[in-house]
Amino acid sequence: MQNEMIDRPLDRPPERYGSQGPSRRKRRLIVIAATVLVVALGVAIAAVAFTRLGSADVKGELGGYRVVDPGTVEVTVSVTRDDPSAPVVCIVRARSYDGDEVGRRELLVAPSPAKTVQVKTVVKTSAPAVVGDVYGCGSDVPEYLVGPS
Repeated sequence: MQNEMIDRPLDRPPERYGSQGPSRRKRRLIVIAATVLVVALGVAIAAVAFTRLGSADVKGELGGYRVVDPGTVEVTVSVTRDDPSAPVVCIVRARSYDGDEVGRRELLVAPSPAKTVQVKTVVKTSAPAVVGDVYGCGSDVPEYLVGPS
């Protein structure tokens, strides 16, 4: 008789204690379903991030910079692209001592036979600059940079 009481859950009056929660089996199913949902959501987020942030068809790296005077910085960019026959655009900028952007310029990189090319440009600044850098490069070249076809 004592074994029988241990295996069987106690029946509590719902009027006094409220209704009992879901059974152990239902709780386990809820946990499994939630886990599957979280994993599926994580895979979906990873897939979207890879397609948007994955290997870019254009990569621009800072080759060097030279502060010409307080209002001018010369920036050298090393541009690598999957399709060197297509023009690309890079955004280069100058930054002040405190990190603020004080100058910016869009740079058209013309088609070339080489996959990697180095280009130089001059960035005019609104305040004294201490460094030049590459903000980024892309293959979506604005119409005003290439001119009419």
